[in-house]
Amino acid sequence: MSRYKYIKNITLLGFMILTGLPACQVMNKYKVPEIDSDNLYGEMTSSDTTTITGIPWKEYFTDSFLILLIDEGIKKNHDLQIAYTRIQQAEANLSMAKAAYFPDISLAGQVDQSRFSNGSNGEKVLGYHSTDYSLGVSVSWELDIWGKLNRQSRSKYAQFLNSYAYKNLIQTSLIANVALSYYSLLALDEQLAIMKETVDLLEENVETMEALKKAGLQNGAAVEQSKFLLYSTQASIPDLESQIRQMENSINTLLGRKSEKIERSSIYNQQYPSRLQYGVPVQMLAKRPDVQQAELSFRSAFELTNAAQASFYPSLTLSSSSIGYVTNNTLSNFFNPGNIFANIIGGLTQPLFARKQLVGSLKIAKAQQQEALLIFEQTVLIAAQEVTDVLYTFESLLKKQKARELQVETGQRSVYFTQELLKAGDANYTEVLTAKQNLLSALISQVNDKLEQLQCTVVLYKALGGGTE
Repeated sequence: MSRYKYIKNITLLGFMILTGLPACQVMNKYKVPEIDSDNLYGEMTSSDTTTITGIPWKEYFTDSFLILLIDEGIKKNHDLQIAYTRIQQAEANLSMAKAAYFPDISLAGQVDQSRFSNGSNGEKVLGYHSTDYSLGVSVSWELDIWGKLNRQSRSKYAQFLNSYAYKNLIQTSLIANVALSYYSLLALDEQLAIMKETVDLLEENVETMEALKKAGLQNGAAVEQSKFLLYSTQASIPDLESQIRQMENSINTLLGRKSEKIERSSIYNQQYPSRLQYGVPVQMLAKRPDVQQAELSFRSAFELTNAAQASFYPSLTLSSSSIGYVTNNTLSNFFNPGNIFANIIGGLTQPLFARKQLVGSLKIAKAQQQEALLIFEQTVLIAAQEVTDVLYTFESLLKKQKARELQVETGQRSVYFTQELLKAGDANYTEVLTAKQNLLSALISQVNDKLEQLQCTVVLYKALGGGTE
């Protein structure tokens, strides 16, 4: 048989083996872990499938300044850019795993020169030499009979999808953090405005107390007490201004830019729905990135467990030390078909003494798969808890909203009446100061309530997986 026919027959044999591989592979198909989603939201569970996660973030948030900030953050945030690099790394790993199906091929060229002497007894006599030229390829190919390489590739694919889920997780967190920081900044602005208005009123109150003292209607203690409240309120303003600067810096860092002033609106210009629609638990499980990550991690571990099981079976390898051309002494007619040479070996390897290591690897893979399953189940429970917690919080805030409005109105009337009574001599300065302090506390609480309501809308949007692509 000629060398050419020999190589052709070996190639055909390899093709026949490859076409028969699928029948040999152990196909243990992956299934998503079953989760009992009934009553996952407890008493909040409903059959209404309408959910805010179906709203794109540019429509969910209505403040134009906030939309610009979030858009800039998505483009420039460093954590999100790092997430994109992880996608690139996972894609490269997946490509390498897929490449394992194909043979390793390398090009090899060699020149061997040998010299022989005809002399004896140390005499220098001209001998002769020969030169061999060779050029060919070296091939090694492991045939994936039992699906080990296939399982490893599937594991890498799950990790690749995991990198996208991670990017979505970073994006939802970024959107939420920018919105929460923005609303906190607006709340600080409003608190600062309240403090400055209060200072103006307290300054007028000090002037009134001093006038009443000159008229003999109040004593020095009343004047000093009114000044004390004024100064303590003034002392709180620099702290608020510092917090505002720090919050602006925090937002700038999220946006991946240097410190600069944040353009913004007012907290009372922010709109939010009176009822937050959260859908059914299955929608949250399908949309939320950290739940997707946990499920994909389990999927990767499942495939690696099957790969570890396939390692117990024999592996078939086709290899050649070289296939190419060889000639002696001259390069003329180097590529003549008569100069073709081949050295092809087929090997079947059954693990024997490595069994302890294979058993250990399989046990580790099974334990890691079980760990991934438990993490997935835990992630689902935590996700459901976050949803229900924010729903309870939002519900309680709505219930006390009317009472808070009445509290502020009552405080304003109390300040007015006590001031009038003080001028008439029917009230003392302590009652006036108490009324002013109560009103200030009610106003600050009203701002905090508004902030918490806005925060609930953001946290629920994130908890349900809103803001993902």
